[in-house]
Amino acid sequence: MRTDELARDYLARAELILGEARNAASNEVYSLAIRRAQETVELSLKAALRFLAIEYPRDHDIGDVLLRVKETRPIPNWFRDKIDLMARVSSDLARKRGPAFYGDECAGMPASQLFTREESLRALNDAEEIFKLCKRLIL
Repeated sequence: MRTDELARDYLARAELILGEARNAASNEVYSLAIRRAQETVELSLKAALRFLAIEYPRDHDIGDVLLRVKETRPIPNWFRDKIDLMARVSSDLARKRGPAFYGDECAGMPASQLFTREESLRALNDAEEIFKLCKRLIL
């Protein structure tokens, strides 16, 4: 499979997961909305990197890779201008990924008590913006 085919496949799955994030937020399951937003961001960004034929670590946070790409690779300016935002969101949501699914096991707090509506809507809005940017790059 070619890198552009892989990128389009990642992007198609990211779009489905984004729908799940929207559904979770509308059903007030904020922790799941955050988890799905993180997955959307991760797949969207990895789709963009795959499309650009850039290898990335098998890690959930690829913010550092994006920042290196910004400095070393020829990419469209409109995409380059958003890399700092995308790297920040990637790192933030990657940190929330585990707690959004499992809660804070040390404190005995379930995921449903860790995140607010505002946090989930911010994550969802960020995921939507990043998905759209990556879609524009790839398609």
